[in-house]
Amino acid sequence: MGRGRRFVPVVGVAVDERRHLMLTLTPEAQRAITGASRRPRRAEWSVDGGRTWTPAKVGDSEVRGDRNAECRYSASAELLGVPRGRNGINSAITQVRLWQGIAGPRMDPYWVPAGVYVVDGVERTTLGASVDLLGLEDSIRGAKFPVARTITADTAGAIVPALVGEALPGLPVSWRPGVDPDTAVPQFVVDEDRWQALSSGTDSSGNSTGIAAAIGAEFFCDARGIPTMAPVPTLDDPVVWRIPYGVALVKPAERESAEGLVNVWVISGDAGDGAAAVGPLFVWDDNPASVTYAGPDPIDDPLAPQRLGMPWVRLRVERYSSALITSAAQADTVGRAKLADSLGVQSTISFTSICHPGLEPGDVVEVEVRPDEWQRHIIDSLSYSLGGASMSCTTRTTARRVN
Repeated sequence: MGRGRRFVPVVGVAVDERRHLMLTLTPEAQRAITGASRRPRRAEWSVDGGRTWTPAKVGDSEVRGDRNAECRYSASAELLGVPRGRNGINSAITQVRLWQGIAGPRMDPYWVPAGVYVVDGVERTTLGASVDLLGLEDSIRGAKFPVARTITADTAGAIVPALVGEALPGLPVSWRPGVDPDTAVPQFVVDEDRWQALSSGTDSSGNSTGIAAAIGAEFFCDARGIPTMAPVPTLDDPVVWRIPYGVALVKPAERESAEGLVNVWVISGDAGDGAAAVGPLFVWDDNPASVTYAGPDPIDDPLAPQRLGMPWVRLRVERYSSALITSAAQADTVGRAKLADSLGVQSTISFTSICHPGLEPGDVVEVEVRPDEWQRHIIDSLSYSLGGASMSCTTRTTARRVN
């Protein structure tokens, strides 16, 4: 799947050397997380699209990150002493960015970005304004096309920055290793929804047209407010944080569900322009040690599990077709990304830990759920009070990776 490749930058594209790794902290800040430390907080607001920022004192506030939400980051905050109206806090053009500080003994605060937002709602308070905030994805969602648009064939690395730039002028698009901006995208028509064209939408006839989904990626704005194309996280990604039992973990709540579990994906592509269709191509869980094992070959030898004495094997099949898939290699990348995402949903835990503001949705952590029992999980969602010492996380894993 091309994991870990470095791509040559193309025009309008920023190459991000991180894969699914938490925000970078200095060694001093990293040590201060689990030691005696202060947690200062700050906010800034802008009414000129982020060209200039005005500092603001911030009161009670909460930051939420959710990998499964269209706006990956959302927040609520009390901004103190700020003006209202056209040149202050309003729900039309104001942007807000939040920061979580870490300050250990004898060190200046190290500031970690906690999201860049648009104001979704504002209420006047005696001390300033209480605001509801949504990530910059909301600006892309709102910038629908006035009329249907034909997107000319080009590379993903050329099309995506152009579509993003119309909604968020001046922002580069970050491409993390594992997603190829040179992937060819055929001509397609977008009825109106810019966000769905970039992410995972469909056209009026039900054909998938989302660019991110068609190249095995996910599209979001990260904690720094940067529009990002990233590979779908897997449990094989580097572990960014190990959380010991009884130290950073408090009463984990474990839950299992078969909802969304798929162990066989059927991938195909047909642009409808007379070119040869791609696929169908099949990707399945081929690990015999996995409880979601689909057998040695569920396509050409579906009776193999019965013949080999494995009556517990159960198939859960889903199809995905996109007009933007133009090659078997691309179909394989999409299938593996979807398989990685759909195998890891049946086992989740929720836990409270020391607040690590560098953690992002999609990061991989190891959690000691019981003494000497470590599980590797992907962070699906997190929340914390800005300036607080604790955070809540919900994760998922796949049963074959439980040790």
